[in-house]
Amino acid sequence: MTATPNPFPSHLPRRPARPGFWSTGHRPTLFAAFLYFDLAFMVWVLLGPLAPDIARELGLDPARTGLMVALPTLAGAMLRILLGLLVDRIGPKLTGTIAQIVVILGLGAAWAIGVRSFGGTIALGLVLGVAGASFAVALPLASRWYPPEHQGKAMGIAGMGNSGTVLAALFAPMLAAAFGWNAVLGLVTLPLTLVLLLYLFLARDPPGRPPARSPAGYLAPLRTRDAWWFMFLYGVTFGGFSGLAASLSLYFTDRFALSTVAAGYCTAACVFAGSLVRPIGGALADRFGGAGTLSLVYLVAAIALIGISFGPATVPAALALFVLAMLALGAGNGAVFQLVPQRFPGEIGVMTGLVGMAGGVGGFYLASSLGFARQAVGSYQPGFLIFAALAVIALAGVNRVKRRWRSSWGLDAKGVRI
Repeated sequence: MTATPNPFPSHLPRRPARPGFWSTGHRPTLFAAFLYFDLAFMVWVLLGPLAPDIARELGLDPARTGLMVALPTLAGAMLRILLGLLVDRIGPKLTGTIAQIVVILGLGAAWAIGVRSFGGTIALGLVLGVAGASFAVALPLASRWYPPEHQGKAMGIAGMGNSGTVLAALFAPMLAAAFGWNAVLGLVTLPLTLVLLLYLFLARDPPGRPPARSPAGYLAPLRTRDAWWFMFLYGVTFGGFSGLAASLSLYFTDRFALSTVAAGYCTAACVFAGSLVRPIGGALADRFGGAGTLSLVYLVAAIALIGISFGPATVPAALALFVLAMLALGAGNGAVFQLVPQRFPGEIGVMTGLVGMAGGVGGFYLASSLGFARQAVGSYQPGFLIFAALAVIALAGVNRVKRRWRSSWGLDAKGVRI
């Protein structure tokens, strides 16, 4: 009887197994980046859950209320460029420490002095923008510890700090009902200080920090088309996520006459869904490619936003559509940042700042446009429809450029999917 030949001869070399995600990188730093990002995002959107109480006490109309909740998003967007530059120059750990101290001191001063005018809310919004800029610190701090094939997961886990918006939506209205909304500004400095101490103890700067360059050198990626594409794509995904996170409490209190606490619960459910799937979006992009994942993301988000624009008649119907939109946008956040380090491996810090800035601008646009639409025509519909159109444009754009991406830098030596 003839023996069956071995299809895998022992003398042939075996491909070495790639190390798993948890056996690479630096887990304490990943945890520290998540905590820092989580609490920073909590205070970044703090004015959203408090907005109904603030608007009532200060007599703000819908347009000024929308601008108030949107301003921290815009300030955070602009400051992400500065923090991105500092990350590449002095390291993410020191940059994050400085930013957190500024936020703690600013909130403490606002609590002690009191916010008694619309101008005061603008000043507070600028301080909270520093917290929003934490994005440009946490993601490079985590991702630079990991090889390319695991960066989607690492950035997704650190980026899941978006869930801090859930904490704001859940607890800020309850604390405001018990102690007054101004007291909340002082109370949040307590967990911020605790997390700062943990961050100092756990976080370590990743190895291989890029050499310092001139300020003009940091903006060199803007000379490429891909940088602008990433900025637009993230302006839709993260812009939609952060704009809704800042505006949903106002929407539910105005549209359905819910209490601020009940509106906070609805907002928390939506934001939790979007935060939870961010690492899943990164993992899906690692597995199936970032461009393909984004195509599905924009399609689902556009459908959900169009449905929302027609004014669901009940709270459960509105909640279901907002959760669907946030699931899509949250996954898209992770998918975009699976692509960024593959295309710009030497400029992760500045690209995180630039792309994050665009996301903040998108969030400012959505939150402020909803307030202005409500003021001008008595309905939120135009704001939602225009943002749905942006999602459709993003869908068409990513399908247009993905072929070029795949042919020019789509599959590197480590087999990373684009």
